[in-house]
Amino acid sequence: MQDDTLTPDDRDFVTALASGLEVIQAFDDDTPRMTLSEVAAKTDMNRARARRFLLTLHALGYVRKQQRHFELTPKVLQLGYSYLSANQYRAVIQQYLEDITTEIGESSSLGVLDGDEVTYVCRSSARHRLMAITLSVGTRLPAAYTSMGRVLLAQLPDDELDAYLERVTLSAHTERSITDKTQLRNCIEQVRQQGYSIVDQELDPGLRSLAVPAFDANGTLLGAINVSTNAARIDFDTLTQSFLPLLQDKVRLIRTHVS
Repeated sequence: MQDDTLTPDDRDFVTALASGLEVIQAFDDDTPRMTLSEVAAKTDMNRARARRFLLTLHALGYVRKQQRHFELTPKVLQLGYSYLSANQYRAVIQQYLEDITTEIGESSSLGVLDGDEVTYVCRSSARHRLMAITLSVGTRLPAAYTSMGRVLLAQLPDDELDAYLERVTLSAHTERSITDKTQLRNCIEQVRQQGYSIVDQELDPGLRSLAVPAFDANGTLLGAINVSTNAARIDFDTLTQSFLPLLQDKVRLIRTHVS
């Protein structure tokens, strides 16, 4: 099998599988329960097609039906568990994330790049909540506006970074958000040079975060580790002089203990 990614026009591309996964992904924090019409509209399918996928997922136990509404069942977690169980390093990293939270009282996470988004795969939460949404394992955020995302984008080869910048749509989440692609590229180049990223209130007002890349003993990228803070409570000097050395120390330990 070639390494090239299939396109929907390729004869080996299974459209039904892709559509079934699209239906599952349609359920999120904003729409945990939907009617058939709502699923069809969100996935841009006609009602008959959406109905077949929902009923198939219902028969397989991934979706439950309550009168006119559909919602995911806990069985969907098995899909994520397959990924987590195949990557045993997360148990080691989880302990280091918890150590970070214990030492500085801030939330810490490991994220990986998935398409144009960062997916949280490990997280240690502090008591205080920084964002309007609840961050947890499986949460996806735009790579362009997160410190972990920019660290991971900085690890991409130039051609892949070029392709990302060509297709990505930049939106103003806050008045501080970068919306110019040249400015974003310059920011990513700076991250490449300095080895860390700080994003200041570009995704959510009051949210300031710091991230560094994490590698295993073979030099393989595992993801990015971050600390997220309240901008009114933690200044830049604290981030760079206290938190950054702590994160750098933890990723050195991870590289020693994860092979």
